[in-house]
Amino acid sequence: MISIKSEREIRIIRENARLLAEILEELTEQAAPGLSTAQLDRLAERMIRRAGGVPAFKGYRGYPKTLCASLNDEVVHGIPRDDRILQEGDLLSLDLGLYRRGFYADGATTVLIGPGSPRAARLLEVAQEALERGIAAACAGNHVSDISFAICSYVESQGYSVVRRYAGHGIGRQLHEDPEIPNFGLPGRGPRLRPGMVLCLEPMVKEDEGEVELLADGWTAVTPRGGLAAHFEEMVLVTAEGPEILTRGGARSRRAASFASAAR
Repeated sequence: MISIKSEREIRIIRENARLLAEILEELTEQAAPGLSTAQLDRLAERMIRRAGGVPAFKGYRGYPKTLCASLNDEVVHGIPRDDRILQEGDLLSLDLGLYRRGFYADGATTVLIGPGSPRAARLLEVAQEALERGIAAACAGNHVSDISFAICSYVESQGYSVVRRYAGHGIGRQLHEDPEIPNFGLPGRGPRLRPGMVLCLEPMVKEDEGEVELLADGWTAVTPRGGLAAHFEEMVLVTAEGPEILTRGGARSRRAASFASAAR
């Protein structure tokens, strides 16, 4: 069942999304060569608790950490470790959730550690543009699959592929709510979007064809042949006036703009 949020609920969700965006911005600013992904995880938990929230992922279905930190060919759900040290040129995906005042927030970004390669920058540019196209399709009256089609058709037109195993989702009192929002599909299908829906759009884009594989830890999803991957996620409120992006901060927006110039 798809939940339509009240004005009061939306106010709290907006607050949570803003806090999450600020924490993700700080994490991206701190991410640098020589830092471990476990250090970022501990920083994320401190900031969430300082903001009056609790980590949404820690303990969720047995996940052991606050942050998902995925490197290079790791698509999603990379478990932070002290021996996972960031190197210049790495591609780092940061996925984070928090719970506060009865509601969840969830977001993700992917950043280059140091200048990176044109290859990596181009992948980020495509993944970010796919997200923007998905957001643009999140309009009242459209179908859920219009978002899916907007993401997949653009990604494939650029020579990349989307991850099909994982999907975007609704969010609110639960971390994962209806509707499920795949990153592929034909337009004009699924539930219609209505004002008051809060959605997490999260394209996962990879160089490789084929489905992702799970490592022995049971969580980390990697590309099938070692290609690079990128993951972005924003919380979007459907309104009568168009989609409102709830999780977006200045630093991450500036980094997204820099991908395009680095890729050229």
